[in-house]
Amino acid sequence: QVQLVESGGGLVQAGGSLRLSCTASGRTFSFYAMGWFRQGPGKEREFVGAINRNGGNTYYADSVKGRFTISRDNAKNEVHLQMTSLKPEDTAVYYCAARPLLIKTMRDDYNYWGQGTQVTVSS
Repeated sequence: QVQLVESGGGLVQAGGSLRLSCTASGRTFSFYAMGWFRQGPGKEREFVGAINRNGGNTYYADSVKGRFTISRDNAKNEVHLQMTSLKPEDTAVYYCAARPLLIKTMRDDYNYWGQGTQVTVSS
């Protein structure tokens, strides 16, 4: 079992930056690949990006590639999502998620979820 808590959301103007954090507690953090997902108004929850257990490998959705960066600090049980060049279409509730071992991109492959943090990008 692992518990996840996101933080860092807020209101930002288009073109701005924001850094989200997700802090984990419970079982050994380094056992889990971590993913970020988002759900915009009236939309399905979609994959944003993921990072493998040791932080050496990341994978991103095309919509955020080159603008978002995922990192993790296993000593602090944290994973971060650095978002730059934000667009109004990035407005969503952002969730971090954990799954054992390997990176996956599908929502149903993740076992544990945080409560989400709202990101709003104004035009």
